[in-house]
Amino acid sequence: MTSLLANRTTRRRGIAFAVLLVISSLLMAFSSNPTVREVQNGVSFAFRPIQGAVHDVAAGVASMVSAVAEIDRLRVENEALLQENQRLTNENARLGEISRENQSLTGLLQMQAAVDFKTTAATVIARESSEFRRLVVLDRGTNDGIAVGDVAIAAGEALAGRVVEVGPDSAKVVLVSDSSSTVIGQLTTNAATGEVVGGLDDGVLVMSQIDSSEIVTIGDEVVTAGIELGGGIRSPYPKGLLLGQVIDVRRDANDVVQTAYLQPAAELDKLEYVLVILDYEGGLPPIEQQPIDCGTQNGTLPQGEQPCFSPTTSASPSTRPSTRPSVIPSKSP
Repeated sequence: MTSLLANRTTRRRGIAFAVLLVISSLLMAFSSNPTVREVQNGVSFAFRPIQGAVHDVAAGVASMVSAVAEIDRLRVENEALLQENQRLTNENARLGEISRENQSLTGLLQMQAAVDFKTTAATVIARESSEFRRLVVLDRGTNDGIAVGDVAIAAGEALAGRVVEVGPDSAKVVLVSDSSSTVIGQLTTNAATGEVVGGLDDGVLVMSQIDSSEIVTIGDEVVTAGIELGGGIRSPYPKGLLLGQVIDVRRDANDVVQTAYLQPAAELDKLEYVLVILDYEGGLPPIEQQPIDCGTQNGTLPQGEQPCFSPTTSASPSTRPSTRPSVIPSKSP
């Protein structure tokens, strides 16, 4: 039974093959006929516009698909480039800030090597700037040798202010632009002196009590006078620290004194680093060196020599005291 089915299948395949062979032969015969060729050419010509249109549509669709894929690829690449550009911008800003800080610190170290005092570098960690108060907080304190009364200077040996409060690891410095600050300033051109005070909203310093006979010119520089006050009291500030530059001059109505306005030498509202002078002793000298009234010699004097002074009225900040401490030798009891 199985062989019979196999024979039938074989016969069917042979018949199909023979039919296909006959049809192929007939088609080959017809295709070589000129009439058939003309019909084929006519049909091909008739369908050529349709074929061109279909080809154009297919090409357009393929081009559109390719364009969409290219746009998506470019969008991804653009986002990546924007992110990279932002990263480079941030990195450049960070490097610029580091470079600026390095320049500031380098200048501070150079100044530290140039000044004649023992100093310690400190960073400004807080600031108070208002109509009534201009103060900064440093990250150094008594653990670093800072004491109340120490002087803080900025780049270029410009006077920044004075320590008014100190803790183990921090110190408060009242800036020279504060309304409570008073410094005896001296013009570098003619040594004329006056009181330099702060307190103006724009941070400009006011140098008052300048003798009207002195010539004050815009652009003149003013430094700390460092003059000794009456009774042997030393200036709270070392001599020669830069205070600022004259930007305006006005005479008072009585024409006896004149006032100059100074642009501070240091950018006090932008202070980041300062040097604190540790070994300058301003104000009153130590108790054993303080002068006594020459008219009260009935008390017991300490061993050795002790200065004394004659009581006088308060010395004018614009003039040096004419009376200097005299020395009276003590007598052995």
